[in-house]
Amino acid sequence: MPKYKRVLLKLSGETFLGKRQHGIDPEFTQWLAKEIKKAHEDDIQISIIVGGGNIFRGATAEEHGLERTVGDYIGMLATIMNALALQAALEKEKQQARVLSAIEIKDVAEPYIRRRAIRHMEKGRVVIFAGGSGNPYFTTDTAAALRALETNSEIILKGTKVDGVFDKDPHKFKDAKLLPQVSFENAIKDKQIGVLDNSALSLCMDHKIPILVFNLNKEDNIRKAVSGEKIGTLIS
Repeated sequence: MPKYKRVLLKLSGETFLGKRQHGIDPEFTQWLAKEIKKAHEDDIQISIIVGGGNIFRGATAEEHGLERTVGDYIGMLATIMNALALQAALEKEKQQARVLSAIEIKDVAEPYIRRRAIRHMEKGRVVIFAGGSGNPYFTTDTAAALRALETNSEIILKGTKVDGVFDKDPHKFKDAKLLPQVSFENAIKDKQIGVLDNSALSLCMDHKIPILVFNLNKEDNIRKAVSGEKIGTLIS
């Protein structure tokens, strides 16, 4: 029996790079869609929130001479591009998916309505949240925590390129140890952990939504994560 009935999967924009330096790697996105479909077949309701950092990062807008607000809106539009690419890949795998956007862009995505999102999941569709929270100055991390709360998700699954949270940088130190569990307090205090930003962590801590940090690039890991198998690091 799967451990969870409804989960939210957080994917950074960088996930969509695959082997590329910029933009969306269609080959990797298709592989990702297959992995999500496998997890969904276990009768688990899945929603996904995507970042846009592979296309544009709003937080660095000022470095390019743009107002932060303008940069954040460009970043939100980038998340819609990633969401549409993932939706197309899922549909190619014969998995129904819906993109719900916090910014109204009705020709390509449905507007985000909480009850509609829940209904789509109950009907067996994968829901992809785009447009962040619809507000500048808030990251897609915070949007992930908000959407998880609003849709009564039991856990946030944070897909990364490493196996979880380590006691030191695994890329620099061969003796780095994987931590199976970390408290919210430590995750907030220790900036090196850097799983989600502090606003998102505080929101999850206040409402007791655990976060599982795991390696997205290993086959079957999404299925294992949604089934409650012991992988990665649990922040609770």
